Amino acid sequence: MKLLVTPAPHIRDKETTQSIMLDVIIALLPALVASVVIFGVRALIVTAVCVIAAVLSEFLFEKGVKRPLTIQDLSAVVTGILLAFCLPVDIPLWIAALGSVIAIVVVKQLFGGIGQNFANPAATARVILLICSFGGAMTSWTIDGVSVATPLADGVIPPSVTTLFLGLHGGCLGETCAAALLIGGIYLLIRKVISWHIPVAYLATVAVVSLAAGQDVALQLLGGGLMLGAFFMATDYTTSPMTGEGKLVYGVGCGVLTMMIRLWGATPEGVSYAILLMNILTPHIDKLTMHTALGGDVK
Repeated sequence: MKLLVTPAPHIRDKETTQSIMLDVIIALLPALVASVVIFGVRALIVTAVCVIAAVLSEFLFEKGVKRPLTIQDLSAVVTGILLAFCLPVDIPLWIAALGSVIAIVVVKQLFGGIGQNFANPAATARVILLICSFGGAMTSWTIDGVSVATPLADGVIPPSVTTLFLGLHGGCLGETCAAALLIGGIYLLIRKVISWHIPVAYLATVAVVSLAAGQDVALQLLGGGLMLGAFFMATDYTTSPMTGEGKLVYGVGCGVLTMMIRLWGATPEGVSYAILLMNILTPHIDKLTMHTALGGDVK
């Protein structure tokens, strides 16, 4: 009998990056359908442009620097969909495409590709577009061709809980329908693609801070990009902590920062900024909460 000595890991899972990303795409489909129903066919066009630009950017960059091609793992497709969900339906298509290029090339590939980016590509690209002269295009929302305001904006009469839950209000094309995002989030939990720690800690913290600050809890939970961020962006494997305790700390941090920005910031929304800031703190959270292996160094 031949004895083979190999490095860890010795236990392998049948799940692959492609299968995980496929599950995320499936989970995002209800929100995509809802966006088309609420905003019209242009929501589908914006999403298609973002996905095509993301996949093409990944392909051309990896070809150019002679890296193995990874477009088959579907991570670029997920990034494209998530970025599209963070954009207004009337966004100029070239800005949508530029956002995908930023997400893939600047945030993901320049740091080494999948698994090595320091921040969530879609959230970071959205922040970059907001602060780089596209603020007007990024904060102009319409439904059926009529300009509307996000329910989180100052001076806006909050819509009913039903309206918020179904997404029949102003906002980015993939973040308004809380019902569709909850369905997708529950699917990811059932499939064990994500754990409960981050979304529960994130949402619970926003609810508690909202109550303490005398805010409308339903508005803060169902308005803006909180549901999209809590289930699909804050839970990104690469940019979130590895331990359960770390995930809880991370989720609480996201919730506190989101509410601080919403209450005292210059913008009514704070989800992308909060996630980006907590992404930067993830290595430190991991260091503080990492478990010591049996027999390992306890320093």
